[in-house]
Amino acid sequence: MNIKCSFCQTPYTLSRVQMLDALQEMDSHKLTHYDAHCPRCRRATRVERKRMEIFFPNWREALKQFEAEMQAHPQNEAPLPAPEPAPVSPAESNPQPTVAKKQVAEKKNPAKTSAVKKK
Repeated sequence: MNIKCSFCQTPYTLSRVQMLDALQEMDSHKLTHYDAHCPRCRRATRVERKRMEIFFPNWREALKQFEAEMQAHPQNEAPLPAPEPAPVSPAESNPQPTVAKKQVAEKKNPAKTSAVKKK
């Protein structure tokens, strides 16, 4: 089902599984609309129940088939990520002596340094 966000005008789709979930939620809570969240701006766009039932007319039978399929072929939980290795100590850097910087400054501005020396 294609939807356009009411706020940012981004088009996006609802999959069959999302529509089944939405229709099941609306049916159990006796709601008249479903809030589809935009993937771009994350704001909710209102989708009427009648419109969803038009796009998915036999959703109750499809829900029963989907539940039977999930019981026949259960999904395993996603494995946990591997633990990160111990942090490696950073390499020591050898800072350059500050004397070299002063010598470079004296070479660039000999007039200023000579004026300072005269005083």
